[in-house]
Amino acid sequence: MNADTTSPPSNFIKTIIAEDLKSNKHNGRVATRFPPEPNGYLHIGHAKSICLNFGIAAENKDGTCCLRFDDTNPSKEEVEYMEAIKHDVRWLGFDWADRLHHASDYFEQLYQYAAELIKNGKAYVCSLSPEETREYRGTLQESGKDSPYRNRSVEENLDLFERMRKGEFEEGAHVLRAKIDMASPNMNMRDPAIYRIKHVEHNRTGDIWCIYPMYDFAHCLSDSIEGITHSICTLEFEDHRPLYDWILDQLDVDCHPQQIEFARLNLSYTIMSKRKLQVLVENDHVEGWDDPRMSTLAGMRRRGYTPDSIRNFCERIGVAKRDSMVDIALLEYSIREDLNEKAPRHMGVLRPLRVVIDNYPENQAEDLEAPFHPNNPDMGSHKIPFSRILYIEKDDFMEDPPKKFFRLAPGREVRLRYAYFITCRQVVKDEKTGEVIEVHCTYDPLTRGGDSPDGRKVKATLHWVSAAHAVTAEVRLYDRQFNKESPEEGEGSSTFTDFLNPDSLETLTDCKIEPGLAGADPGYRFQFERLGYFCMDSIDSAAGRPVINRTVTLRDSWAKIAKKRK
Repeated sequence: MNADTTSPPSNFIKTIIAEDLKSNKHNGRVATRFPPEPNGYLHIGHAKSICLNFGIAAENKDGTCCLRFDDTNPSKEEVEYMEAIKHDVRWLGFDWADRLHHASDYFEQLYQYAAELIKNGKAYVCSLSPEETREYRGTLQESGKDSPYRNRSVEENLDLFERMRKGEFEEGAHVLRAKIDMASPNMNMRDPAIYRIKHVEHNRTGDIWCIYPMYDFAHCLSDSIEGITHSICTLEFEDHRPLYDWILDQLDVDCHPQQIEFARLNLSYTIMSKRKLQVLVENDHVEGWDDPRMSTLAGMRRRGYTPDSIRNFCERIGVAKRDSMVDIALLEYSIREDLNEKAPRHMGVLRPLRVVIDNYPENQAEDLEAPFHPNNPDMGSHKIPFSRILYIEKDDFMEDPPKKFFRLAPGREVRLRYAYFITCRQVVKDEKTGEVIEVHCTYDPLTRGGDSPDGRKVKATLHWVSAAHAVTAEVRLYDRQFNKESPEEGEGSSTFTDFLNPDSLETLTDCKIEPGLAGADPGYRFQFERLGYFCMDSIDSAAGRPVINRTVTLRDSWAKIAKKRK
């Protein structure tokens, strides 16, 4: 089933499609496609394209969207990437039904199209070396020069092209080039290569082929073969559109799709390039493509992002004609908004400080009732054990507090969430370091549930975990992967890896969580009260050894940091 696309906002692409339908330009059809190259995992930028292409199809009666793998470069493609891409598209809530295609499905047909170009005098086999080809191509300021092989006869070109297919030549010995215009101001029209030799086995076709079509050649013809009406792509392909149309115009095709470009997603503090993401993986800057710090959909899913939050984010940023930078705070807002409504609440202490309630019976324990969601009684409630010794956050206690610190301090009374009022009476310190290691308190038994019968007020409510019942967990605190707003731009000789945030991951190994949370399923999303939104790690978490990832904090602390820096 397709994701819900109820009353989505309009954009310039939808306006174009509406006008095409009105004029019956494509016989009243709307057919889009999502055509990833299987050379890496999808990232949040691909989500924008997925939502756009599948969304447009869903909004139009009898509209279709296919998933097509552009598998024309076997040296960089893996089945792992294909399976990951399919999983990501389904996870986002979209379904291609029986419309799963591969460019490799059309290799024979593409070869015949290339031969037809040769027969029509529109393509030739060029034997320049790669270095010579670059020299002949010219520059943005200077026209290119015709290849000395440009005027080979049709018969010689057909013979060489067939021998290329048979594997008679080494890689780089020849390429097949379109014969267009070496003086064109558009570099993409200066006799671009459309086939090259690659003695690499393909994961679907095996060793049948040793020549493979170039992206620009395969892409437009795959669109045409599949009957695509609107070929929606990002702005970097705007200069490729004349080539897209030229190839289709030279051949006898039944369908000539319309290419439309939109602005790609640029997200602050984030890398949006599969090639650069692969560098992070290969150089061990991260643990893999699904590292929760990565902008890949696999990484975001593992971190705790929801499909709804990503679809809502893509809807919010809209579809524009010009590139711009989107603040990552908008993405974080989208997941906070979603989890605020859906995530059950639990108690956990990340940096525990031991609290002893001296007047609570030593061998007593009781179960206190806590709602899973403060505003949604339908989610029910759960029991939290309470006993004489508890853990609270170290940050929730100060021996000598400043004026605006309202949490626990000597002589001060605070509320324990869903439990009792307690008052600090004594502090125990480490003899060597002077660090506070234990706090002794008394409690008021009449305040069970967190309310005072005499109406007295306290200024702070703390979360806690019973020491006797607590389960030790590892919690991974993730933050933004880069500390520069536009890491891909670089500065001077710097590269994007120079801007990796050294504090993007902090691992805490002695966290204490309520016992009812310890057996939660991998991927379970929840809120630690007062701390943020978290999820059980889908890979490393196991029974008796919970591993928890922080999805996002409750508030955007980076906004305050950025404000101070400015």
